[in-house]
Amino acid sequence: MSVKPKPTARTGRSLDSVKTSGQGAKLQSCPRSCGAWVGSVHVLPQTVLYIADAETFSGHEECHEQKKARKRNSKETALALEKLLPKRCQVLGLVTPGIVVTPMGSSSNQPQEIEEGEAGFALLFPKMDGVKIHTFHFSKDVKNRVFDENKFAEAGLKNNPDLRVVLLFGYNSWKSGATRFLHQIVNPLNEKSIILAGGQVESFTSLTSENAQAQPGDACGVVGLAFSGPQIQSATVLLDQDVADERTAEAAVQRLKAANIPEHNTLGFMFACVGRGYRHYKTKRNMEADAFRKFFPNVPLFGFFGHGEIGCDRIVTGNFVLRECNDIKDDLLHGYTTVMTLIHFGSTKASQA
Repeated sequence: MSVKPKPTARTGRSLDSVKTSGQGAKLQSCPRSCGAWVGSVHVLPQTVLYIADAETFSGHEECHEQKKARKRNSKETALALEKLLPKRCQVLGLVTPGIVVTPMGSSSNQPQEIEEGEAGFALLFPKMDGVKIHTFHFSKDVKNRVFDENKFAEAGLKNNPDLRVVLLFGYNSWKSGATRFLHQIVNPLNEKSIILAGGQVESFTSLTSENAQAQPGDACGVVGLAFSGPQIQSATVLLDQDVADERTAEAAVQRLKAANIPEHNTLGFMFACVGRGYRHYKTKRNMEADAFRKFFPNVPLFGFFGHGEIGCDRIVTGNFVLRECNDIKDDLLHGYTTVMTLIHFGSTKASQA
């Protein structure tokens, strides 16, 4: 059996149970005790990206044995989710100050900017013909100030003509040398044929990554997802500080619309500064997510509010020749901005697990 890929998600107070069906992979809420696999599984996820706000990982849950609430930690939450996934599944989890999510990944649901309270989502990607997705993790070596670029090749980020999109997430950005290290990662990838997007998160959880097993809690580094495949198309725009009302927000998203990226089998990503949201738009909530929905009513939107943004204005045509929106040299690291990105996976179909 083969189906079209349709990564979906659900917001909630817990990330407890994963269900796959003939229509793709879904995350559904379950009792706190963490439910088992539900229903008939037709397509297994090969890659999972889940994002939750910090309150979700540091909140309280009921301990059924002791009949009282106890504080849970991020490792417990991550382990509970990992147990529900195939052993060979690549998993990347991020902890952020807030999230952006389209509930259940359905175009019938409005994307939401959730800046406060417990919330989270997961994107489950099945194996797709013609598309390769892999996770990577680079941590700063305190003994060596120069990053070994041979690690790029090992992660599929170098000498890969089919590389199309790289989502980058820096963690522990407050540590000394973190910004310099991020530049060492971003600069070699700043090619005209690759879309870069992402931001700074509070922390990450990637328990299935061998590189993350013994990672010190106070280290800094970069994690991410790389998307390769000749049929992948992508585009991205930057909403800078001057974008501060409904008119300018819609104008920015309209530039993304003008890239003419196919909207079938496409995901939208939004990486915004914690200083934006309803505070930036004078208490009007959901401004940027609403602008995205106006021009892309059938594309689900996901992302987060973070501590710095990665990306630029970069629009690529069908033959993958860059058409830049301005003549300014790309500056990929920003603050107080929002990066909007589209990733189209082509007319690919998901393969049977």
